[in-house]
Amino acid sequence: MYITCLDLEGVLVPEIWIAFAEASGIPELKKTTRDEPDYDKLMTWRLGVLKEHGLGLKEIQETIAKIDPLPGAKEFLDELRSIAQVIIISDTFSQFATPLMKKLGWPTIFCNSLEVAPDGEITGFKMRCEQSKLTTVKALQSIGYETIASGDSYNDLAMIKASKAGFLFKSTDKIKADNPDLPAFETYDELMTAIKKAMD
Repeated sequence: MYITCLDLEGVLVPEIWIAFAEASGIPELKKTTRDEPDYDKLMTWRLGVLKEHGLGLKEIQETIAKIDPLPGAKEFLDELRSIAQVIIISDTFSQFATPLMKKLGWPTIFCNSLEVAPDGEITGFKMRCEQSKLTTVKALQSIGYETIASGDSYNDLAMIKASKAGFLFKSTDKIKADNPDLPAFETYDELMTAIKKAMD
């Protein structure tokens, strides 16, 4: 029994924080898990920047409403879901992900949640569990699934390496160079071929 675990941002949809950095004119918010491996540190820093600029959930959701999946992402996901179980495992938040899940045809997603004040200020965040991607993959394996995983960032490496087959997708040159043992792909066709081969 196989289950494929995919990252969301950078793999199926554009990076939300990069889109918001461009929309808000705050270039420092372009920093992502491709740049900062420590997610807690990254999110705490982001919330500080939002507070400094008086921005909250409403403004980010307005940007997300305009984001579409990457070209070919929904078709890739539809085909993959027709041959295997698929779970998106993301460090994003349910308040960000829901509109994007609608555009992707409501796939299953495991993600985190934001703590939001009545006035819309994002006051904190609640991670679903420690090392959520690796923990989830190990939990799936413990109930009889072989996992196949793919992602683009530092926070995907543990789940990729813990899986029966794991692939980098649209990753950075540095991450690819630091992990030469991991196959790296740039197109959905290549990734689909690799996943199918891993399931044979």
